[in-house]
Amino acid sequence: MKGRFVTFEGIDGAGKSTHIGWYIERLRARGIDVVQTREPGGSALAEALRELLLAQRMPIETELLLMFAARRDHLERLIRPALAAGQWVICDRFTDSTYAYQGAGRGAPGERIAWLEAWVHGDLQPDRTYLFDLAPQLAAQRRAAVRTPDRFEREDTAFFERVRHGYQDRARADPSRFVVLDGEQAVSTLRVLLEEDIVTLCNT
Repeated sequence: MKGRFVTFEGIDGAGKSTHIGWYIERLRARGIDVVQTREPGGSALAEALRELLLAQRMPIETELLLMFAARRDHLERLIRPALAAGQWVICDRFTDSTYAYQGAGRGAPGERIAWLEAWVHGDLQPDRTYLFDLAPQLAAQRRAAVRTPDRFEREDTAFFERVRHGYQDRARADPSRFVVLDGEQAVSTLRVLLEEDIVTLCNT
């Protein structure tokens, strides 16, 4: 079986993290060799940049460049080698997050993000992206109940509305790649949908 690149996306608190571990277990139950990773992060250098990005306020241009610097190292050290070895890479966030957060959320021009995307990872795109869609007010309630917020999670509702719309725009532009999941649905319901799509991915 060839390697697959699968990403989980959504605003903070939408529910993606609830399902990633379960999804990986279901793949391994099928005998699939899986690598779990995240962005920003996934390599030693990218994890160091993650610490800066989540804690340090900075101009949007700096934030955008650091995101792609972390991504480049992550791709070269982990993602591309794993895919070449036939493994499935399951990644918590990828470039769609950059379009949503730095683009729609912070106002970085889409054409600038697209240029960096083409430079950093060329034609490599996820085989499947699961977008967990949830109203920002509900997502904020969930975040408050489980952890101390980082600097992105401390943004106001208007910011997350923009991010959500940015994600929705990405999904509309590439419907064959995206599976949009209603974050308000029960965990059991969402897992049925995810299981069905695992079957689809394994058979294509």
